[in-house]
Parts: sequence; structure tokens; C-alpha cells
Amino acid sequence: MKAGTAAKALEVVLTPSDNQRLATLCGVLDENLRQIETAYDITIARRGERFRLTGDIVQTRRAAAALRHFYDSVAAHLTVDDIQLGLIELANRSPAEQPAPALLTRKADLHGRTPRQTHYLRQIQEHDITFSIGPAGTGKTYLAVASAVDALEREQVERIVLTRPAVEAGERLGFLPGDLAQKVDPYLRPLYDALYDLMGFDRVAKMFERGSIEIAPLAYMRGRTLNRAFIILDEAQNTTPEQMKMFLTRIGIGARAVITGDVTQLDLPRGQKSGLVEARHILRDVRGIAFCEFLAEDVVRHPLVARIVSAYAAHASNAQPQAGN
Repeated sequence: MKAGTAAKALEVVLTPSDNQRLATLCGVLDENLRQIETAYDITIARRGERFRLTGDIVQTRRAAAALRHFYDSVAAHLTVDDIQLGLIELANRSPAEQPAPALLTRKADLHGRTPRQTHYLRQIQEHDITFSIGPAGTGKTYLAVASAVDALEREQVERIVLTRPAVEAGERLGFLPGDLAQKVDPYLRPLYDALYDLMGFDRVAKMFERGSIEIAPLAYMRGRTLNRAFIILDEAQNTTPEQMKMFLTRIGIGARAVITGDVTQLDLPRGQKSGLVEARHILRDVRGIAFCEFLAEDVVRHPLVARIVSAYAAHASNAQPQAGN
């Protein structure tokens, strides 16, 4: 709870009383309750079906609603992940928001957790090129891969192409050991992880063997034309303007592309312009291209991640006037 905020106590009684449901709600050693405490910046004391919530009055009311929601919908097992994702959906619930189309992946419950994520999925399906810009943890890459898998399953494309600038290695991939795939593995690991989660390890391995999924280091894409492919450029904030233009002009007939990046995490040499930042200004009004911008409230990770993102953004905002002195 923030310093200087008067603490208020609110008592919640969960009925009908059911010891099994209460145990599932609380989790092992009350780990689920700790997640709710962190999300709303309150404290929770429990005795049986009675919960005493202490903190800011608005936050305690929200936490009380969350407790009732999870208790009413509790399944046989309620994990920390279930709690965290549920808290995000509660915070971003928008009754007027239209649901995003279902995606064909092995994750049957995959959907946008926030209105912006739902809008992002819809934009990917409606546009040939979609830019996704926002802080870490907002689902930019994961949802892009999910959309690529969906397009492949529906035979809308013939292959998935994954690319990412290898900024840390200065694009000189020859100095790294192994074949081409091994050289770029460290940079594409988030994309691999998403594929394994959405398709399974064995199926992904077979798709790589058949060429249905391909890795294409950005430095090696010049001169190619990618037809009927779903192309994902990840960490695009680390492209140069020349690389971004080169990538965008690789897109061929029947192709779809998603470009993701976080403009607050640039790894380019000092003074080097970001291709993603420049593209956002140049292509903003180009028909057929969509831009989706995420905020801290769209973070789908531990509740503290959203606060960390907001804190850094506030610090950067406060530091700007001082830098000009």
C-alpha cells in the first residue's frame, strides 16, 4: 500500500461455505491469496470462510470482487497462473468488446486477455502487415506466433518464417559456433518457446524438417521474396531503418507479416536510429498496415511486472526535463 494512504478494513464472507473450494481458492500455503494481495496492494487475513482485507478502500473492494469471482468459478485446481491471468482479465474487463476469432492451436482457451490484445488479434487477421509496439510481457510475440500457427493450420499460408536482428552479436553470425540454426537459436528462443507451447515439441521439430517453419536471420534476408508465408519480425526496435525497409519489401503474394518491438529497450549503438521508430512515423497512414500499441496494463505476467514497467516509464518521463538542463 502506498505511503500516506489510510488503511481501511473490509470483511468478506464467502458462501456457501465449502472447505475444499476454500482450500483451492487459497492455494498451497495461501500462495493464491498472496497473488491477490500483490495485485491490489492490500493485505488479506483469513479465518475459515471469512476474509479481512486491509488497504485502500477502492482496492479492497476490487480484491473482494476478485475473491468472490474466483470462489464462484473455482475448478478442481486453481494455480498461480490461473489467478494471475484471471486478475488481468478482471482489471481489463470490457463488456462491449467483441471477442476475437478463435485460434486453431493446441491451447483451446487461448484468447486476448485485455481489450488491446483482442484488438491486436483482430488486426492481424484483417491486415497483411501489423506492427505491435509495447512493453515486455504484453503478449506481442506470443500472440503473433499463435496467429501464425492458426494461419498455417487453416492453410491460409504455407509456412512460418521467424526472424530477429542479432544485435548482440553485431550480425556477424559466422563467429558463433554451429550451423545457421544454432547460431541464431539464442536470439529466437522466445519464438521457439511459443511454438513449442502452441504446437508441441515433436510437431514443431517435424515442421522444421519439412521447411514449414523456417528461421531466417535478418542479415540473410536481402534478395528474397516470401510468398504465402506468415513472417514474424521480433525485437524490431533493434533494426536499422535500412533493415526495416529491406524486411518490409521481402513480403510477397499471399503473405502476412507481424512486426513486434519495444521502443523503450533499444540495443542499437548510441546515435543509431531505430527502424521500428522510423516506420511508425512513415507508415502510420498507409492503407493495409495496422499499428497496435500496448500499455503497462496489458502486461500478462506477474502482477509486479506492470508496476515495474510503469515505474520505469515514470522515471524516464521525470528525467527528460533534467537531461535538457
